[in-house]
Amino acid sequence: MNRCITLFCIIFIIGCGNTIKNKTPEIIKKIEPNLFYGIDLNKFSVKTKKIKRGDSFGKILEDNGIDYPEVYEILQAIKGKLNIHKLNIGKSYSLFYSKDSFNKPEYFVYHPAPESFTKIHLRDSLYGELIEKPVRFIEMEASGVITSSLYETMQNSGINDELTYYLSDIYAWTVDFFRLQKGDRFKVIYTEKFVDDSITIGIDRIKAAFFEHKGKSLYAFEYLSNPEKGIIDYFDENAKSLRRAFLQGPLKFNRISSRYNLRRRISYYGNRIRPHKGTDFAASVGTPILATANGTISKASYTKGNGNFVTIKHNSIYSTQYLHMKKRKVRVGQYVKQGDVIGWVGMTGNTSGPHVCYRFWKNGKQVDPFKQKLPDAKPISKKLKESFTEYMTPYKIKLDCIDFYDKLLNEVAEIN
Repeated sequence: MNRCITLFCIIFIIGCGNTIKNKTPEIIKKIEPNLFYGIDLNKFSVKTKKIKRGDSFGKILEDNGIDYPEVYEILQAIKGKLNIHKLNIGKSYSLFYSKDSFNKPEYFVYHPAPESFTKIHLRDSLYGELIEKPVRFIEMEASGVITSSLYETMQNSGINDELTYYLSDIYAWTVDFFRLQKGDRFKVIYTEKFVDDSITIGIDRIKAAFFEHKGKSLYAFEYLSNPEKGIIDYFDENAKSLRRAFLQGPLKFNRISSRYNLRRRISYYGNRIRPHKGTDFAASVGTPILATANGTISKASYTKGNGNFVTIKHNSIYSTQYLHMKKRKVRVGQYVKQGDVIGWVGMTGNTSGPHVCYRFWKNGKQVDPFKQKLPDAKPISKKLKESFTEYMTPYKIKLDCIDFYDKLLNEVAEIN
């Protein structure tokens, strides 16, 4: 009997042991951090607001329960490390509150732009840091067929419309973007900058482009033409520079409102002949005026007729002048490069509307710049031509393989 009881006990103990051993353990669910500006929202609640007129860092903290002595302590802790004095109206900031204490914020984050933010710890160990987000550069392709303007075509095709300005810079010497024709088309290979994987912070640069204007093909390839000075320029497939010695006009987008005309008649003066020895480019007040070529400022002054004006001496042959500026940006003796801003469009002097009157001298004689055979920029050096061809060829092949995107044709195809 005792042996039976002993055997039963052994079996029971073994059985119990197996039961304990095979018991399913509790599943502990791991909570993944939910990070917002590096702060875990599982532990904090957040309020995001916009900077209002009169707001300052100190005022925001005081309005949210942090007294001035504490504000002063915080400011002393971040002094010399962060500049938090200037907060831009309309930009966003966030206050983070610990979920076990809602009376005072624990973090202040100012995030006016997607690529960086300022984070300040407001309690215990006080500190602040400016955090730059990692930027990814992604090579992209785009194409389009002009239906109205280049800008509208970009928008309608879902392309970053910032490309408009980059293309206008590249082709500023060869294409008049105010005279594009319906059916003109383009292709472009470019790099765009992204943060947080999907948020664009702008175009980096165009690597290669193709523009067909009035049936004429215009290739452009980026190339480091002067490694010593770090000069990057654009060349066609034959290594010829797209740049000219002079821009077509002094504005980013040139719209001529009155041309050079020696036989111009003005009704205000009794229909008498009053020669117009300049070319007027209409634009809104404040539009930047660009130097059309490299040169030295020989005059920067004001007269009753010209208003605020600037004259640039480019060399012994050519000079240009820019009239009716709202304000000048340059001084006499200053050297400027092609495309530099020298002032802003205004209505000073004798003028009936905002524009810049552009005057052009050749060998001391005022002439129509659009009737001159102006020199090209210097070609690529012979020693770099071979390496340029090697660099350009793969990009040309890629450009040629890109199909033109025509939104109108695609919509018709979808309907059918």
